[in-house]
Amino acid sequence: MSLIKIFVQFFKSAYYELTKVTWLSKKEVVITTAVVIFFIVMVSVFVSVIDLLLGVVISAIL
Repeated sequence: MSLIKIFVQFFKSAYYELTKVTWLSKKEVVITTAVVIFFIVMVSVFVSVIDLLLGVVISAIL
């Protein structure tokens, strides 16, 4: 087989596999995105508070 035929066969099989995927609805994508953003904000606030507290403790010690 030529290289072009191999590429064409690959993309055909990849497209076929993508037709079998169950995609999320727009509502599900929006909700899960909001949850991820919420947790990212919460973790960043937590890490910032810990960093601030450790900075205060270290500066008090030194």
